[in-house]
Amino acid sequence: MASPTDLPIEPLLADICEAVRMRRRLVLAAPPGAGKTTRVPLALAGLIDGFKALPGKVVMLEPRRLAARMAAERMAATLGEKTGGRIGLATRIERKVSKDTVVEVITDGLFTRRLLADPTLEGVSAVIFDEIHERSLNADLGLALALETQAVFRDDLHLIAMSATLDTEKVAAKLDAPVIESQGRQYPVETKYLGRTRERIEDQMAAAIDKAVRVETGSILAFLPGAGEIRRTAERLGSLPGGVTVHPLFGALSPKEQDEAVQPAPDGHRKVVLATDIAESALTIDGVHVVVDSGLARVPEFDPASGTQVLRTIRAARANVDQRRGRAGRLGPGVCYRLWDEEETRGLIAAPSPEILNADLSGLMLSLAEWGEDDPYRLTWLDAPPKGRIEAAREALTAYGALDGAGKLTARGKRMAALPLDPNYASLIASADTEGEQALAAEIAALASEPGIGGSSANLLDRLAGFRRDNSPRAKALKQQARRWAGNAEATGDPAILLAKAWPGQIARRRDGSQTSYLLANGRAGELAADSALAKAQWIVVADMVGAAGRARITLAAPIAEQDVLALHPPVTAEWASFEPASRSFKGRRVKAIGRIVLSETPLPQPSGDVARAAFIEFVQQEGFEAAGLGQPVQTFLSRLRLLHEAFGEDWPAPSEAELAASADDWLAPSLGGGTFRMPSDGAVLNALKQSLGWPKAQEIDDLTPSSIPLPCGRNAPVDYLDDNAPLVEAKAQELFGLTRQPTIAGGRLPVTLQLLSPAGRPIAVTKDIAGFWAGGYRDMAKDMRAQYPKHDWPDDPATAKPHAGMTKKRLGK
Repeated sequence: MASPTDLPIEPLLADICEAVRMRRRLVLAAPPGAGKTTRVPLALAGLIDGFKALPGKVVMLEPRRLAARMAAERMAATLGEKTGGRIGLATRIERKVSKDTVVEVITDGLFTRRLLADPTLEGVSAVIFDEIHERSLNADLGLALALETQAVFRDDLHLIAMSATLDTEKVAAKLDAPVIESQGRQYPVETKYLGRTRERIEDQMAAAIDKAVRVETGSILAFLPGAGEIRRTAERLGSLPGGVTVHPLFGALSPKEQDEAVQPAPDGHRKVVLATDIAESALTIDGVHVVVDSGLARVPEFDPASGTQVLRTIRAARANVDQRRGRAGRLGPGVCYRLWDEEETRGLIAAPSPEILNADLSGLMLSLAEWGEDDPYRLTWLDAPPKGRIEAAREALTAYGALDGAGKLTARGKRMAALPLDPNYASLIASADTEGEQALAAEIAALASEPGIGGSSANLLDRLAGFRRDNSPRAKALKQQARRWAGNAEATGDPAILLAKAWPGQIARRRDGSQTSYLLANGRAGELAADSALAKAQWIVVADMVGAAGRARITLAAPIAEQDVLALHPPVTAEWASFEPASRSFKGRRVKAIGRIVLSETPLPQPSGDVARAAFIEFVQQEGFEAAGLGQPVQTFLSRLRLLHEAFGEDWPAPSEAELAASADDWLAPSLGGGTFRMPSDGAVLNALKQSLGWPKAQEIDDLTPSSIPLPCGRNAPVDYLDDNAPLVEAKAQELFGLTRQPTIAGGRLPVTLQLLSPAGRPIAVTKDIAGFWAGGYRDMAKDMRAQYPKHDWPDDPATAKPHAGMTKKRLGK
């Protein structure tokens, strides 16, 4: 049995266990360091003195493998055991579970696979969703399915959501669950703002760490957005004083390297840990008294235009930087260096966007199809998945052959769903013709799913050779996994031909005049690194690339001979057109092509209406609305939707511009003319966008976000939805006299910002509280205005003065 501790969570354990038994659902909010991850599972499993065990196993989900391993090892250590006894661990490449296991720590993606295989969760009494505030896609999906399991099969199943932040209202409301809050153990932390410079972040970070090492005491935890920045920062820290060691910490490192980063420094020594956001809340790093924060985060986002998952570097949310800062105050008073200016903190978003709103949802939709649910909106979500991304995912799965025309799972789809892989790589294995090709496909999927495996070359052949030579524990685990996916047959076949058969759209040809730029058959563009061994290959098949449309980087590909491409996919002759934005005209041509790769072409006169419409839609999807001359109506529409989403929540969608572009064939095409193509007006585009919302929202959007509002003087003033202060109305001060209540939109939920103008039309004041402005700031403003515009009205009491729209000669004479 584990003994009691002095952790902040300890006095609440009895209440937590009682609430779980009484209500079946619970939300627990406890800051990092409170002890929730290592004490709550032990208490529920009866492994702490004085606590009664639930009848079945306690399963705890973690969003990352490192966090899962560290949590399992810490709990096992408190029992004087190794992982694999009463405390088990299960990740995609590691499994330590026995018949004695009563607490199992599992990664959230693996939990979803287990739930799909056994919807009743036989033998499990409680499921804990740890770090729910991170809002990973797998955790959101796992929670939605677990709620259905509880409702349909297992009314005795207990669900606990644990968050490191205290903002738990949404989770508690969705789960209809009570909330228990625990205070953390937090000492004062002094915050020092170093400002943001034009230097590379690695240079600025290295300079800040060097300063902290010389000025502060204790070990240092530095937050950077990714592994590349960590490596480059480490290279710049070669001149630190003796006794200070530098350790990287990110997910792709070996367990030994991760352990070295997390363990306390030896006596008389200090350490600098360079970490990604993996160290924000789930891990405890002993000995840290100083945090240096870049203020940056790297987040995955699906780019519909390129069809790829993009890793974007963004400003970290306020909740994230606050958690990072708190790491310095775990053991005693600490210091946090922030590499930005203090006023920037006020402009940070409150919390990061849930992954389900931005990610590729094809994996989620494949899981739901296996679950037997073709309508995701029948499930309970913390945030419902966007409709545009759901439709894109359905189209992708249909193209893979995983779904039939009715949206049902096919035989191939069932094989794909059984594999714990992205649907792209699952389709590669499922479409292989022979056992040898299946084994080759599994090898490719295994090395592509793990950064750094097989080396860093973009040449798939080199990476496969490196993977086969690698005898590290991680490589051995991946090889075993590949055999589970495809059997024990020897890998045979040509990797390039295998990829070309499965993914014809990924075939690419080098552009004329370039050694590194390629056009893919699906129309996307990709760039190889200048020093890549593949850079001069005429034809390649792309296995992986990252980045948004127009600047995607090819990270894995195989060279292929032209004759093999032509044999697999003979070229097709077709009539094409391209839109010329400068002249707003079209260039027609007859082409022989493989997908979008043109092998030969001859010019044509003005293309037909259908061909021109298709060309214009394609231009919009690849280049965006601004380039097509449609930026104004689209941006206004999106801004209005964002405001309504802010006011009413999930009742109003908030699609991105990229999502609108990806679905332009559905909503924009009807406005481009039925016969001859015609450029749409701003009004036609806006009307098409509104109609895409369906009835009655097409009408409600005008009622809730009107294009203009009436002023006291009788004039209707246009509402600007694109300004930073949107919704914004500009009016001369005299037009607003007599106004005592702030105008609003969205049924009174959102105030309209008023920008007061001088008689010359220049801005003189901005307010969201007109009554307060008349009583306060107006007096000083009026004093200045009387001196500049003595013939205009500047009454002492504008709240009761009569408004007027302009100054006639008669009024000026008075």
